[in-house]
Amino acid sequence: MIPRYTRTEMAKIWEPENKYKIWLEIEIKACEAFNKLGIVPDYALKKIKEKAKFDIKRIDEIEKKVKHDVIAFLTCVGEYIGEESRYLHFGMTSSDVLDTAFALQLKQAGNLLLEDITQLMAVLKNKAFEYKNTPIIGRSHGVHAEPTTFGLKMAIFYEEMKRNRERLVNAIENISYGQISGAVGNFANINPFVEEYVCSALGLKPEPISTQIIQRDRHAQFFSTLAIIASTIEQLATEIRHLQRTEVREAEEYFTEGQKGSSAMPHKRNPIISENLTGLARIVRSYVIPALENIALWHERDISHSSVERIIGPDATIALDYMLYRATELVKNLIVYPENMQKNLDITGGLIYSQRLLLMLADSGISREEAYELVQKNAMKAWKENLNFKELIKNDKKIKKYLTDEDIERAFDISYYTKNVDYIFSRVFNNETPDVNMKKRKK
Repeated sequence: MIPRYTRTEMAKIWEPENKYKIWLEIEIKACEAFNKLGIVPDYALKKIKEKAKFDIKRIDEIEKKVKHDVIAFLTCVGEYIGEESRYLHFGMTSSDVLDTAFALQLKQAGNLLLEDITQLMAVLKNKAFEYKNTPIIGRSHGVHAEPTTFGLKMAIFYEEMKRNRERLVNAIENISYGQISGAVGNFANINPFVEEYVCSALGLKPEPISTQIIQRDRHAQFFSTLAIIASTIEQLATEIRHLQRTEVREAEEYFTEGQKGSSAMPHKRNPIISENLTGLARIVRSYVIPALENIALWHERDISHSSVERIIGPDATIALDYMLYRATELVKNLIVYPENMQKNLDITGGLIYSQRLLLMLADSGISREEAYELVQKNAMKAWKENLNFKELIKNDKKIKKYLTDEDIERAFDISYYTKNVDYIFSRVFNNETPDVNMKKRKK
């Protein structure tokens, strides 16, 4: 039985408790920096660090009146500290707190997503090795093309997800910048040392140059990366949906005991997880446009980006966290039918070996055009009349001038198409072995 999605770490990142903890840490670290500069006295810093705390209900109560979240937060914290609270937020602007905190939240969320991707890559790798040499028909335009292996299909998704991981590492690096630079970013009322000190304490880098905000191209890259990852998951889900079609049935989602597929038809086993992932990918991708539109703000700042980010920050990361979890469980428990793969390989009576014949004929000395015509003539006849392609080739006198029966048998040998599987696997997996003892996903 597959456990329900119960991970809470991602949601906690976006809860008010975590957000205000980060805000408070920024303010306290700024006070520490000002203390080192001789602006905040030792006694005041001591009291601030001892007394500073917040109450979410009180913040909400104040915000109803002042209509400003940062002011409400500072007022609440100041009520606990007392007179020394005058040193809080010294020379700072709201965005110094908001943008630095948002960067840290995105970094935290990104690191959880990296864990998710690692887990999905592990199950894809295991599945690839398990079915490394299991032949399956490859399809182009949805039509039978030439044989490949199911292991290669899984290796394709592994490699793409590996690139996604690299993209996300880069996006996290690019988003991990904070700022404490004042009203228009020129440090007029705050020493640059404060920014360096606070960012270092939070594990961020100082934004080299900012206005009142950190420029939103960084955020656009982050959300675009999430959308690419979601699209890879959709591609995987789409593949499984096609393989599960009744006429194909080469693989299908696990179906738990007691599960029902249709309210009307008791026989149904629907690819609901894959369809769910396909729909969620559309949601995650939809956040890219507003993230891109957030780049163009008025002068040194407006707040048109703020309302957008309050939605897409938690929504995109939580949705993708869920998608990666479900995709991992889907691949891990995927039901595979090698016998149906073989059945479908044989369904066209050997038509899938046409290119091999074409190349062998061309290699025998005739032109490629003539070879193509000879093979296609028999292929179309086999297709239209539902005949065995190999038998037609063996009975074609023109072809028999160039190829023996032994040559024709070699042309229909499936091992020809799998001879380089080991080579491909060595390139993808660097001669590694499957992750048999995979770490359990955190809940």
